[in-house]
Amino acid sequence: MSAATLNEQQFRLPDLGEGLTDAEIVEWKVAVGDTVTIDQIVVEVETAKAAVEVPVPYAGTVLRLHAEAGTPLGVGEPLITVGAAAPAPPGAAVPEPAAERYREEEQAGSGNVLIGYGTGHGPAPRRRRRRTVTAPETPAPAPVTEAHAPRVISPLVRRLARNHGIDLAALAPSGPAGVVLRRDVEQAVTRQAPAPAEATAAPEPVSDGPVRIPLRGIRKAVADKLTRSRTEIPDATTWVDVDATGLLQAKKAMEAAEPGRRVGLLALFARICVAGLRRYPELNSTVDTEHREILRYDEVHLGFAAQTDRGLVVPVVRDAHRLTTVQLAAELARLTELARTGSLPPDRLTGGTFTLNNYGVFGVDGSTPIINHPEAALLGVGRIVDKPWVVDGELTVRKVTQLSFSFDHRVCDGGTAGGFLRFVADCVERPAVLLADI
Repeated sequence: MSAATLNEQQFRLPDLGEGLTDAEIVEWKVAVGDTVTIDQIVVEVETAKAAVEVPVPYAGTVLRLHAEAGTPLGVGEPLITVGAAAPAPPGAAVPEPAAERYREEEQAGSGNVLIGYGTGHGPAPRRRRRRTVTAPETPAPAPVTEAHAPRVISPLVRRLARNHGIDLAALAPSGPAGVVLRRDVEQAVTRQAPAPAEATAAPEPVSDGPVRIPLRGIRKAVADKLTRSRTEIPDATTWVDVDATGLLQAKKAMEAAEPGRRVGLLALFARICVAGLRRYPELNSTVDTEHREILRYDEVHLGFAAQTDRGLVVPVVRDAHRLTTVQLAAELARLTELARTGSLPPDRLTGGTFTLNNYGVFGVDGSTPIINHPEAALLGVGRIVDKPWVVDGELTVRKVTQLSFSFDHRVCDGGTAGGFLRFVADCVERPAVLLADI
């Protein structure tokens, strides 16, 4: 055998933590024949909770990719096989990759700013450049010029183009460095849409059946959790209309006290919920059905519903009871941005003890929200609109919203749930009530 003899090393899909047992291949970063180094990112996968970039623990040449993009894999199944080449003779030149270039991520909302596997969590990650390495086509390839460099397209953009039969090579890119963005594909889809049929035209053939869309990733996780909630939790919902004029005035006063400070309504409702859970700790709990016990928590880990391009996620503010209103606002903003860019660490999507859902951002007044299993309660907030309201016996126009409160009837009765909701409503109408709990 020559010095190029390779010793195969197989790398299997690692345990991604948080009880995850499988993942779907989104995009390979390498191809067969590429040279990889230890800890180089080789594949992007999507789990039920996040998108993750996985590094390889071996160095050498890629011999096999064991699954194509779109294939689900279980933890422990073969992922990639790398051959470790024999050391090069002394003085020999180290080959360079054939083509290597960087690109900026798409704007927030593309769902492609990903977290690194095994990196833990810390400060919010900045938008970063993504590295794409293409395999050498010949032993000594010609330099790749910018004019002929391949456009690096995000997996979501490629999937959208594939679903609509769009040829990416034929599109005029509008992104930086000649990158095709989502809007380029959407515009192409609009252009190729057929014109309305003439009255005399023959009718189009009727489809044979519905389009089947697999439940995968976050959508599958949401479906499983909501189904389990409806199956296991005997929930009840109560609601009340409240005058939020005082809360809006308090928001303006807090922001005016320090130029540049931003305090959203979600942060104010979060502060009110934390105070309410201190008064009614029965609601900060879960039910252990196996042991028939109620687990009541001292810490408030506050989840909040966030709609993203990848589906509904519930980021969790750890130890919300230890944060000031301004700190809550900053943490909510940070986690919201991470959720929108798909870069939330999995441990920030679990462990909540109570959830806040501001569905008013969708322009609706009320809802009967489903409890986020295994929690015991959820507060929903509708849109704030001008409505006629009686103040001191006089009819006037006020800023009114509807609060919906769903609770697990096993942990408390209606009196406790009503007491919590009334406390929240009083704080919204008269924010000074919160001073008693500071």
